[in-house]
Amino acid sequence: MAYHRGLHSFAVLTACATFALLIVGALVTSNDAGLSVPDWPLSYGSLTPPMVGGIVYEHTHRMVASGIGLLTIVLAVWLWRRENRRWVRRLGWLALAAVILQGLLGGLTVLLSLPPIVSIFHASLAQFFFCMTVTIAVVTSPAWREGTAPMRRYLLPLVTTAVLYLQLILGATLRHAGTIQGDKAAEFIYPAFVAHLIGAFLVTVMVVCLGLHLANPNRPISALLPAFGLFSLLVLQLLLGIASYLVRLKAVEGGPPMTVGVFFTASHLAVGAAMLATSLIATLQESRQSQPDAVLVDQLKESTT
Repeated sequence: MAYHRGLHSFAVLTACATFALLIVGALVTSNDAGLSVPDWPLSYGSLTPPMVGGIVYEHTHRMVASGIGLLTIVLAVWLWRRENRRWVRRLGWLALAAVILQGLLGGLTVLLSLPPIVSIFHASLAQFFFCMTVTIAVVTSPAWREGTAPMRRYLLPLVTTAVLYLQLILGATLRHAGTIQGDKAAEFIYPAFVAHLIGAFLVTVMVVCLGLHLANPNRPISALLPAFGLFSLLVLQLLLGIASYLVRLKAVEGGPPMTVGVFFTASHLAVGAAMLATSLIATLQESRQSQPDAVLVDQLKESTT
């Protein structure tokens, strides 16, 4: 496998930019700004609408999303031209297809006045696309090498990643269930809240088990970083979840979103995405045959000389 420093750096940039887009999207939802701009693809028929009120969040979201689309086009073409692994090239094209679909879904959420099912799918696809960009960044790094380990080696991190992704979907369902108007709102919000609580319990169990598995002192140092990251993010995520709930309880019904509540809610989503990425990286690492850290360091030095 040939290592291309520029390609890997660009893949990391795309993944980081996508993470930033997730945060901007969370700010749109938390500030109830999804319909601040009623038309699409332009904003009030212009590329430069008046940046006031909720328009700031929604139009910024659109501009950042457009930038991510351009980055993904460049990344897909770059992979096609320089990457010799067919599956990685296909992953690049799949990411491009996903970001195009994501843009169309974003437009539909506006044109259809934020239907919950479309909004939930839009949020879920955003996390899936983020996972694809993280995967591309990992497999184009100098530490990556081909060869698959036995499934028992990476089954735990794989299941943990799946549970985390499901929990993010449940979180999106809970957020967008709050947009349902009328008497049916409670019928959706309460089950979504209970499901999210159950998901939080499952995530806690899985992350603790995975962290203990990765933190084995006999394992290389590279395996300890995801363990420490997952433990730290889990504690922070639980605190943010509790804070978000308490702030919402005190919010004035029908009033504008509280600044503190927006901060906790957006941070809750961001940390959840960070946990998903960390677990995914651990899964990708565990899916490879193990080798000493010294060998990885030697490979890194050779690839950069």
